[in-house]
Amino acid sequence: MNKQSASAAALAALLSVSAVNHFRSPGFYAQVVPRSLCRDKQGRFGVLTRSQWISTSGAAEIAAAAGLLVPATRRAAATGTALMFAAFIAGHVSALERAFGERGSDRERVIHSLRLPLQLPLIRWAWSLRKA
Repeated sequence: MNKQSASAAALAALLSVSAVNHFRSPGFYAQVVPRSLCRDKQGRFGVLTRSQWISTSGAAEIAAAAGLLVPATRRAAATGTALMFAAFIAGHVSALERAFGERGSDRERVIHSLRLPLQLPLIRWAWSLRKA
């Protein structure tokens, strides 16, 4: 296995673990879904409910992981994965704002302060897998 394939397999493993966790512990991801994207109780505004967004992002991570493992789809999957991680930044910023709001806890402040900056190396890692 070459270095590129090993790196793709490692990112695929990370995505797979995260995807499974979306379904096992959806509450961990609830704060990362911005309220502005969520449909309210009357079915207005957002496209999906918070729970549906969490499941959808878990499914997207599974698809990304699978795509990264196949050399023929790796470039497209790496591009999509980098874009997915970039899109997640909005959710992490939203969660960080809530964590530092009046109802936020010290634990939430630490968790979200660590999760947001992790997006940049993840984006860079995924983008690096676009090389042939």
